[in-house]
Amino acid sequence: MSPSRTVALAGNPNVGKSTVFNELTGSCQHTGNWTGKTVELAKDSFYYKFNNYTLYDLPGTYSLVASSMEEVVSRDYIESLDYDCLVCVVDATNFERNLNLVLQIAEVTDKIVILLNLCDEAKKRNITINTKLFSEMIGLPVVSATARSGKGINDLLEEIHLIVTGATERKVNKITYVNPIEQALHILEFAGIPRCKAIRILEESIEPKEYKAKEAYIKAKNILERFNLDGDNFTESLTSSICQRSKLITRTVVKKTPSKAEERDKKLDKLLMGKYTAIPSMLVIFGVVLWITMAGSNYPSAMLQDLFSNFEIWLAGVMTSAGFSETVISLLVYGVLRVLLWVVAVMLPPMAIFFPLFAILEDFGLLPRIAFNLDPCFQSCGACGKQALTTCMGYGCNAVGVTGARIIDSPRERILAIVTNSLSPCNGRFPLLIALIAMFFSKNTFVATIILLSFIAFSMVMTLLSSHVLTKTVLKGESSSFVLELPPYRKPKFLKIIWQAVKEKILLVLFRAIIVAAPAGLIIWILANTYHGDATLLSIVANFLDPFGKFLGLDGVILLGFILGFPANEIVIPIILMAYLSTGEITDYSSLDSLKQILVDNGWTTVTALCTAVFSMFHFPCSTTLLTIWQETKSLKWTFMSVVVPLIVGVVLCAIINFIL
Repeated sequence: MSPSRTVALAGNPNVGKSTVFNELTGSCQHTGNWTGKTVELAKDSFYYKFNNYTLYDLPGTYSLVASSMEEVVSRDYIESLDYDCLVCVVDATNFERNLNLVLQIAEVTDKIVILLNLCDEAKKRNITINTKLFSEMIGLPVVSATARSGKGINDLLEEIHLIVTGATERKVNKITYVNPIEQALHILEFAGIPRCKAIRILEESIEPKEYKAKEAYIKAKNILERFNLDGDNFTESLTSSICQRSKLITRTVVKKTPSKAEERDKKLDKLLMGKYTAIPSMLVIFGVVLWITMAGSNYPSAMLQDLFSNFEIWLAGVMTSAGFSETVISLLVYGVLRVLLWVVAVMLPPMAIFFPLFAILEDFGLLPRIAFNLDPCFQSCGACGKQALTTCMGYGCNAVGVTGARIIDSPRERILAIVTNSLSPCNGRFPLLIALIAMFFSKNTFVATIILLSFIAFSMVMTLLSSHVLTKTVLKGESSSFVLELPPYRKPKFLKIIWQAVKEKILLVLFRAIIVAAPAGLIIWILANTYHGDATLLSIVANFLDPFGKFLGLDGVILLGFILGFPANEIVIPIILMAYLSTGEITDYSSLDSLKQILVDNGWTTVTALCTAVFSMFHFPCSTTLLTIWQETKSLKWTFMSVVVPLIVGVVLCAIINFIL
């Protein structure tokens, strides 16, 4: 069998590299619509014409003049020449901008196939590209494709085969720079330095160690200095030459007339990114997503709870018949198992709805526009604009928002996004918020949705404020700039999105929650069934916490509910009910009216409900999120800070509300 050949995919973000990767390898790498989605090198293999191929998907980059970690990874790999073929994926709808990178890569190697992707989108926008003329002008093979449907992939495989086997001749038409730069490059090339390395040496002022190369470098630098083309002027001149060449090729090979799709995109952007309509439209979209999530999850949650309740009864009967004592049955079935099944019943349906909906917004092209709208706010707080994306992810699940912080290049800004992500109320906190709103503020669905959106908007304000405070104290530093891609609106691939959401988010988060739910169920049962005198340990601890709880507008039982709800926010209400009713087991409630009556009988007022809602939004992360934070940071310091920051916010706000009201 022949040795494995190496092929790499390069290109700007959002040109469909991951889709091409999936088509070539048959894998299911996630595709995304924001800059820096491919943070690490994706690797897989494929087979074609008796050759084994190893395929790498390089991080998206706009230029070989690297300004981020992704671009450094891509540039270093491209310049290493450790591949047999490089596929440059070009977005046919953004031809000129994508061509800039292709021209830079052509300075490095001629082992290139240009894949002109998204040709279906180009056709909808009345964009016609003369691929034959384009190939002649650049001196490289060009393949037209629509990777989402698999069109053109076979042609791509054949071109890769021709290059790796040396069956095709290529003569790349290099860019001609201004005369002083060409002279300087010629001097370094004569000294044995490849043209691409010579460009990098002069651009970054890297003095070679070898004597001959060092002497050539000094001569080349003298020429550039004589014409004031050193430093930033050198880079600007290079960029200018590349852009001019890109414009010339584009004018020659691309024909474009106005299309309905472009007009549609302009109208949508005017609404979603307008000065006065951006924020309201974002809130409406998010409100619809929340409404669908909560309304749609009620029925499957109820069905799962009924199913699990019947399962508990059946299992208890089986254990009784097997001779287990009532204490053991109560501990294992109504303690450990009930908490575990409760977490599944309450967490699974909202996640199964929210994550696919969120992924649809991403695939459609809305997330980058949300980030664009929020970017100035985060920049003004000393944070990175990409934090807007991770914050939005946190509304689905804080653990997912924490892992999403990988798209942020700066370590400081990544930590900032992680520490503040728990200030975004996740879908595990929504059941409590919605129940409190319906019981104490409004039963009208529309008014309740407006109140819930107000809570969410307030959480965004606190995220920005906390980020500002942290950047002025423990995380000092200037916010970094980043290039934000605004892709065209695309029709989402619904089945693929659902599968990816289930595999990569829902099951992962649920598994982590289950790991800690069972031990928590054991602890809760022990506290509720262990007596000291006439009182259970649960009531003793609640009474101990009561003075501090009253100071915050809560009580000791509510505080204990949040503490014992550490495995999952969904079990806070059942724990509170268990403590109020002294049942010794996690308790459900039959209706909101019956729940409200229980709470009122135990001293709840509108102020109590408001403080509980605020504390629900701002308190320590759940166990799943905390575990994720530790895995992402490997730091006790930042894991501890992720607990302290939201807890301080919640304590201060509740104390202020209670004092005023």
